[in-house]
Amino acid sequence: MTDHTPRLDHVVLWVRDPLAAADFYEKAVGLEAVRLAEFAAGEAPFPSVRVNGGTILDLMPLSYAERMTMLPGSADSAGHPVNHVCLSLPRGDFDALLSRLEERAVPMSDLAHGSFGAQGKATRSFYFRDPDGNVFEARHYD
Repeated sequence: MTDHTPRLDHVVLWVRDPLAAADFYEKAVGLEAVRLAEFAAGEAPFPSVRVNGGTILDLMPLSYAERMTMLPGSADSAGHPVNHVCLSLPRGDFDALLSRLEERAVPMSDLAHGSFGAQGKATRSFYFRDPDGNVFEARHYD
């Protein structure tokens, strides 16, 4: 039986120093660091910490704000504690969400393939905003 419950995949937090942030979340909060060595070696753009088997917090360097071009205005989220919230959905729910947003003319980014998240590389993902300007990512894994 497949569980089709929507789940929180990851939350991206703007941080001044990703290594210090990872140290805090590891030591003070008790979350396991993910891709820390890869980030320190320059092989990953940011480290993460694992909340549970299906959810991570990405520790995005604040200096990356100007690179946030997937949706107009995304760079303006810099300085706010949260960059975006990602929802991991089953493929059918992902497609249904995409259709509902298109029907309502909600601005969205292009589809991306293979972006890293809590469960590895996503098959497809995209970004959109809610009416208050909060940025969300939707994705599915196969």
